[in-house]
Amino acid sequence: MNHPVRRIIHIDMDAFYASVEQRDNPNLRGLPVAVGRSRERGVVAAASYEARTFGVRSAMPSVVAKRKCPNLVFVPPRFEVYRAVSNQIHAIFARYTALIQPLSLDEAYLDVTQPLLPRPYATIIAQEIRAAILAETGLTASAGISYNKFLAKLASDYRKPNGQFVIPPGAGEAFVADLPVSAFHGIGPATAARMNSLGIYTGADLRTQSLSTLAHHFGKAAAFYHGIARGEDNRPVEVNRPRKSIGKETTFDRDIRLPADLHSALGNLSQAVWQASAKRTLSGRTVTLKLRYEDFTQLTRSKSLPHCVQGSAQLEEIALLLLNPLLPLTRGVRLLGITLSSLEPTDSPATETQLSLLGSLERSDRS
Repeated sequence: MNHPVRRIIHIDMDAFYASVEQRDNPNLRGLPVAVGRSRERGVVAAASYEARTFGVRSAMPSVVAKRKCPNLVFVPPRFEVYRAVSNQIHAIFARYTALIQPLSLDEAYLDVTQPLLPRPYATIIAQEIRAAILAETGLTASAGISYNKFLAKLASDYRKPNGQFVIPPGAGEAFVADLPVSAFHGIGPATAARMNSLGIYTGADLRTQSLSTLAHHFGKAAAFYHGIARGEDNRPVEVNRPRKSIGKETTFDRDIRLPADLHSALGNLSQAVWQASAKRTLSGRTVTLKLRYEDFTQLTRSKSLPHCVQGSAQLEEIALLLLNPLLPLTRGVRLLGITLSSLEPTDSPATETQLSLLGSLERSDRS
């Protein structure tokens, strides 16, 4: 049985947070804008295209951004507004397909192989979606259209901002051949550097590697790398994709050097992570502690449990167990984070059994 060639669209809003701020405040239009905090330990969450011409990028320390662009205007983030606009955009997507996989507030994959509205081409659907987004939100979006997710995401970067690009069936392998592997979505900086050390710089270089060779160096990811070097990606658009982790982190205004201050910060982070988990009726079996020192070196420590974490107090207790071997501090700490992963619904039978068991133990202890 022959399956139809998939038609995948990747929609990516243009400088989303910064564009919302410029839309809502006409005085910011045409100016280099950074969404974030202009403070010593602040970080740029998003940069307008005017700011990007100076080299300002998201995740850049605010002091570095200000040095690159002295006239940079910082605007505090308004995530409730960004979420509301994102909901508007997703309502537009839903007119064309029920197969929507959000990646973040400002981007998503859409499978329009069998669209809800009779449109002969995915390019037409992408054009209509982008026009509707502009008309209804005042914002621009870019789109990539192809026969798989990997190529659609690559294509959406190709005509940014406010454009779209198509990689048709049969053209994927040639399209990726000259691209540096560092530009491949799914290959991070560390993996790209490792590939470079093996003489793999481009898609064409990656294509020369056998699956067994890639498996030797990259383990389970080898099949994915082997496929994308040939323009192949069979991953489906995943509706209601399960969340893999919930985490919170904080960058301190001043380097932390006292264990008591770290303990206090861990308590606050544990409560924030647990509140976010409870809101989604999720818990997890793996706790990860993230620590970034004053010299920007970073380490992580994890512990997995046989059952899900049962509350913020237990989450804090495990985080403290992970932190204690790192004390006393030999360097100041600039960032601390906690992540809960191996998630499960808190209303699952296994979790309910754990809660019942814990309740029984607690009653036994009190009796």
